[in-house]
This record gives sequence, C-alpha cells and structure tokens, in this order.
Amino acid sequence: MKAVKFGGTSMSTADSILRVSRIVKSDAERRFVVVSAPGKADGENKVTDMLVAVAAARPTDRAKLFAHVRERFENIVAGVGLPVGFLKSELDGIERALETAGRDYIVSRGEYLSAYILAELLGYEFVDAAKLVKFNGEFYDDDYTESVCKIGLAGRRSAVIPGFYGSNGNGDIVTFSRGGSDISGAIIARAVGASLYENFTDVDGFMTCDPRVVPHASVIDVLTYKELRELAYMGANVLHPESIFPVRKANIPIHILNTFNPHACGTKIVPTEEFLSGKYKRTKKMPITAIAGRQHFYSLHIDKSMMNSEVGFVRRVLSCFEQFGIAIEHIPSGIDSMTVVFSSVEQSVVNALTEAIQNEVKPDHISLTTDVALIAIVGHGMKARPGTAARAINRLSNADINLRMIDQGASEINIILGVSDDDFERALVALNGEFEV
Repeated sequence: MKAVKFGGTSMSTADSILRVSRIVKSDAERRFVVVSAPGKADGENKVTDMLVAVAAARPTDRAKLFAHVRERFENIVAGVGLPVGFLKSELDGIERALETAGRDYIVSRGEYLSAYILAELLGYEFVDAAKLVKFNGEFYDDDYTESVCKIGLAGRRSAVIPGFYGSNGNGDIVTFSRGGSDISGAIIARAVGASLYENFTDVDGFMTCDPRVVPHASVIDVLTYKELRELAYMGANVLHPESIFPVRKANIPIHILNTFNPHACGTKIVPTEEFLSGKYKRTKKMPITAIAGRQHFYSLHIDKSMMNSEVGFVRRVLSCFEQFGIAIEHIPSGIDSMTVVFSSVEQSVVNALTEAIQNEVKPDHISLTTDVALIAIVGHGMKARPGTAARAINRLSNADINLRMIDQGASEINIILGVSDDDFERALVALNGEFEV
C-alpha cells in the first residue's frame, strides 16, 4: 500500500487534476492520497496566495475577493466533468464563514476543496485533515496526531485528505508553513503503514547540482534522509525538509516523482545508509552524491588570545545572537578565534550585535564579511574515500577561487565550503567538474 501526495502544480488545472486521477488509478496500491491547493495556471495566481489576500482583507471585503476563488474552482469542476454546482454548498459555506473566520481557516480552504474534487473523481472517501492532524496551540503534536490518525483511518480502504492543515484542541484550523502538504503526506503514510510514500511534483527529482548553473546536472536516483537534510538546508527544496520526520520513525522510503513525466525514475529517499545495499542500491558508486549551495550570508570573525581557556566564551557569544533572534548557520573555530556564519540582517541589527559581543567577551578584534556563499559537498561515500576535502580545495585553487572557510561535519557526509558570492557559480561548476556528479 502506498500513500501519495500531489503538489500545487499537479492540482493547478482541470487537465492536471484529470492526469492525477489517472496516475492514482493506474496503481491499485495508491490508496491514500494527500493534495495541495491548485498552483499557478494560465496567468492565475496560486489559490493559496489568493486566499491569503482574502484573509488579509477587511472582513466585509472578503466575499468580493473570494469570488475569484469560487470562479477558479467552478471552472475546475466543469473541466473535470463533474456536475455543475458540485461544490456549491461547500463554497457557500466557506463564504458564509468569511466575516468571522480566522486566517488559517481561510488559507486552508484551497486544499480542502482540491481534496473534495479529487475524492469524487476517484470514488475515494473524503476525510478532512482537521479530524486527523492535531496541533497543540500553534505547534504540531506528532505523538497525538499519530494515534488520532491511526484511529481515524482504520478500516478505510482508500481516502483523499487535504494537506497543509489540521486543528487544535479548540477545533480551530491550524496550518503548517508553506509547503506543509509534504508533511501531511508523510503523516498519512505513517498512519496507514504505507510501504512507500510517493510525492508527486513538477520535477523529475533531486538534481546532483543546480541545473541553472550546471546544465548537465543529472537526477539523483537514491538519497538517504541525512543527505536530503543537508541538501535541503542548502536550498534544494523539492521536498519540505520536515516531511522526513514522520516517515523516518516508521522506516518508510519516499519516492519523488513528476506528475507530468510519471514514467521517469525519480529520486528515492531511504531512511538509512543500510538501505543502499539492498533494492535501493545506487546506479553510480561515487563518493559525492550532490553539491548544493546558497548565497548572501554574513560572516562575523572574532579573535581573542587564550579564547580556548576562557570557560563559557562561545556560549556568551552565541547568547548575543539569541538576544537579537539571529539563527546561526555555521561556527568554524580555532584556538584563538571563531567565526559565526548567519543569514543577512539589517545593518542596524549587525551594529547592535557587534556592540553586544564587544561588551560581553571583550574580543581583541572583530570583523564582518557580508558576501559569503556556502557550498555543501554531500555524500555517504566520502567516509570510505580519503582526500575528498583536498580535491575540493585544489580544484578551487586551480580555478583561482579563494576559500574563505571549510567545515566538515562529524557524520562525515558533508563538507561545507565558504567562498565569496561573486565566486559562487564558478565554484559550483569547478567542484561539479572535479567530482563529476
């Protein structure tokens, strides 16, 4: 049995929804389906963005804006061949609720209506995610959701479930962050004991490198959850990075597939490295699985003699970042120095942060670099292949690219390199050429 999730592009038009219906019907194991709201289509915005605008409007103005959402869904209903007025009672009920409804309720209605349509096309049960996915206040409650989901789906042979939202103890609708339908799909996969969680999107899978920079980049056939996390952190966002957690607990693999090219092999994501020796064996035996990167980081370098002997020095520096709500990306350090890499913030915040660190730890010197790009070289194969870091450094040197920092994770599946923003794309091309991923 498989749990399947279809993203916004897959649900964007009547034609694409009919395609989704055919994909589901082509495999009898696809019995539990999670869907997103319709994405961009024919010059129209994503339905979720349209609903965000509805929620942001004054309550008395919401019905006027919702008319565009109604029209979008009425066109979809007509295009897939369902009876005129099929969604009328649902749309009317939502419109009546608009003046008093909270933001999350309004924004979640795209998924609700998508699932309602697809359930009718497939002849599957429609099950509202509000009955299955539970939040404790604003935060997702994984343990409670697991038990509620298992009970709520027990005995059902098949169902279509809206993604992206659930409910709290008061019965109010609560949404995940954008892209959260991936998490919903993983929750359902675990609850029904699926053998595989298929996630259909509009690309063939994860790429070995950014194809906009390296045109000959190829699709990765198999990833581990750990490799996925490293790549997702560096911006390879085919899949919501938090979606692995529900299925990881149950050792359920994920399969990324393309709705518009369903016969492509896609990318399989497996729970552990041990899976790579079985039926999920990789076609290429390379030390490197993929290379990914992000730009526009700041790097704060702090020098102080005998820093290593000063108990609590690092903690006090990091407490300054916490004081200003700044998330830290990397912390390469030495005996008498440390560097903190973080996402760009306003100059006034940087000035206040620097002053706070000066007052807290009295450094000998502190300096800021504002044009840092981070590149991750990721792969389990590095553990068995010495010299990977040396090859990367030599390749960048030969390409006349200055290396600003290097940091290898304790798990030995990633090496983080820092270069200037101006050298970012040249570095990606050089490293891809070195490792031929």
